[in-house]
Amino acid sequence: MVRWQAEVRVNLDAIRDNVSRLCASTNAAVMAVVKGDGYRHGMVESARAALSGGATWLGVTTLDEALALRRAGITAPVLAWLLSPGLPLREGIDASIDFGVATVAQLDEMIKAGAEAGKPVHVHLKVDTGLSRGGATMMDWPLLVHAAAQAEARGTVRVAGVWSHLAAADDPGHETIDAQLDAFREALSIAARHGVHPSLRHIANSAATLTRPDAHFDMVRAGIAIYGLSPVPGERFGLRPAMTARAKVMLSKRIPAGTGVSYAHTYTTTGETTVAVIPLGYADGVPRHASNVGPVRLNGRTHTIAGRVCMDQVVVDVGDLPVSPGDVATLFGPGDDGEPTADDWAAAADTTNYEIVTRFGSARTRRVYEGSTLDQDPPIAPS
Repeated sequence: MVRWQAEVRVNLDAIRDNVSRLCASTNAAVMAVVKGDGYRHGMVESARAALSGGATWLGVTTLDEALALRRAGITAPVLAWLLSPGLPLREGIDASIDFGVATVAQLDEMIKAGAEAGKPVHVHLKVDTGLSRGGATMMDWPLLVHAAAQAEARGTVRVAGVWSHLAAADDPGHETIDAQLDAFREALSIAARHGVHPSLRHIANSAATLTRPDAHFDMVRAGIAIYGLSPVPGERFGLRPAMTARAKVMLSKRIPAGTGVSYAHTYTTTGETTVAVIPLGYADGVPRHASNVGPVRLNGRTHTIAGRVCMDQVVVDVGDLPVSPGDVATLFGPGDDGEPTADDWAAAADTTNYEIVTRFGSARTRRVYEGSTLDQDPPIAPS
């Protein structure tokens, strides 16, 4: 008998099918972004499901994430792009990891590590087209591509990609999208004039993958969409959410009218009522901003968290409806049975669906996988 108190359920078939939908919508290669422990869906499991759905690349931020994929036996191409100085880059080179590079100093560090490994390092040169975060500015870009072209001529580097990132693709009509695409095309022209001809040009995130075919180039980088959540508010795109968060009621009790509930008594009962205590709190991922507003599905009805979200628990006022310890309370899921979704929680807590799912997955909340993908052999990386 499986005993559990709180859990996150991840439907791997949903991830596979979401990736298949994205692959069918583009002629470009699809990179599945599995950073942040697969947006808390499980990095390795999500990667395998995404590859089963047709993704041919995997994207992560850190070198540790990339190496963890290799240790799990995943051989598909992997790009890692958030790299501080002094990392053991040779381990990544030996593991056939591609690296994002944004400065000449970073490129030099890659070249040195490649020389130690005795092989050229595969890099994706990043240009800042308007996000003003990572990437070389347009002023510094010619110097970077010139240095990369020289290194490629010496055989110490292979420029596998040129890439950038969009600032506002979740707002399909935003004026910055066209401006960034124009800047990206100009950066590609500058690269070509310096003799850099990458096989992969990529700038589209999930939102641009779904709404801007002109941004697809050679590869798209799908993140939140592969987990079934829309990057564009109000649009679903036929995606199916993969994560469900739920817990069993710990106790229920009747309390009188005028009773304050939880810390600081920000909620007070208006009549005699039943409250249920649910063992999930902000240590497990429930946003404290969801105090008095977070929706919870319990015994066929949706209720609102009563009072402050605590570290380990929340309280729900169910009125006169029957509830007993062991009844299952669902915070969010795909919405098939009327339960709230991650989008509902994002609206309630004034945040994004990205943050809702990436909060969940503490050590004391078990993660359970379901779906036929579990029974399949790991996909073979494309040659």
